[in-house]
Amino acid sequence: MKSNPLNILLITQEDILAGSSFSVSYLAEALAARGHKVLVAARPMSVLQGLLAHSTSVIFVPFVIKSRFDRKAIRHLKSIVEEHQIEVINAQSSKDRYITIFARMFYGVRALLFHTRRQYPLSAGGFLQNSFYVKGTDKIILISHELKRIFIKKGYPDKHLKVIHNGIPVSRYNQWNEQDVVELKQLYGIQTGDLVVGSISRLKRHEQLIWAIKDLAMPNVKVLLVGVKEGHFDTLCTELGITNQVIYAGEVVPEKVLNYYKLLTVNILPSITDGFGLVLLESMAMGCPVVATRFGGILDVVQHKENGLLFDDGDYHQLAVHIKSVLYDLDLRKALIQKGFVTIQTFTMNNTTRNYETFFEEQIASALTRLKG
Repeated sequence: MKSNPLNILLITQEDILAGSSFSVSYLAEALAARGHKVLVAARPMSVLQGLLAHSTSVIFVPFVIKSRFDRKAIRHLKSIVEEHQIEVINAQSSKDRYITIFARMFYGVRALLFHTRRQYPLSAGGFLQNSFYVKGTDKIILISHELKRIFIKKGYPDKHLKVIHNGIPVSRYNQWNEQDVVELKQLYGIQTGDLVVGSISRLKRHEQLIWAIKDLAMPNVKVLLVGVKEGHFDTLCTELGITNQVIYAGEVVPEKVLNYYKLLTVNILPSITDGFGLVLLESMAMGCPVVATRFGGILDVVQHKENGLLFDDGDYHQLAVHIKSVLYDLDLRKALIQKGFVTIQTFTMNNTTRNYETFFEEQIASALTRLKG
């Protein structure tokens, strides 16, 4: 490893089966693999603890924050920092952001503090809160350039923001099995040559996909929803007179989810909250073309008519046109798939890890220079 080993604490109270949890686990394991001492402080029995259960290099620390002003949690944080001589704290979610700043302001925690923002900032507006976050941290990390632009529009200073894209370990793309795909096709009655439109994501304005299916007026197209509970859109489908087969796969364990991309002809991400969109990369890696909302960090990954198609949020007619294009324009579909394979080479975990290492080292060097001055 070229960089000096660092003692790094990643902290999050978020506990959902989503891209953010995967991103933290990927980053923790990748940094540890490069020789850094990495601790992850998260809720016990959380999704993140499960993702790191088999890691032999990352130290998991059960950590509970009851409120933004939880003094017990702040004292616990201070003890972790002191015991493990933490040099860098990287907080990920709302409660983490508050207690890490308070720990520095009032409890003498001296580690460098960075906040990572991964989604559209629902709690980032207003002069007082912006000032609190900016003055309380050394830098704020954004996972896409589009997300950075949103933060700047909300009043955050450009110089305080650093973009580091998410990445996916290459090994992740091997977590699928041809026999599993065959069995899933049998389970859901999907035949060779079937046209299957789907979405592999927890609910993110999926109703746009349902409206687009209505607009398509193609009852032979099957709809596959992964991450959506059984029957969720049945009422809407009935109201719209949709007779297409709608398959609800529900929540799927991470180790099996890549198999589902292999069932799709096209994958839809109708989100207006994603700061990046790991599912887009997974879809591209599995040879499944993507159609996504023209919004936020999605734009860092998808270039319209190059490696995917983009539609304007709320314009389900446009979404329907794009879906039809991918279903029936075989040359377009092939081109999108090929460009998708190229795209995933950019957003690798190796690149992400090196960028974090360089950033942390630069910030440590800058802090030491300020102290000497």
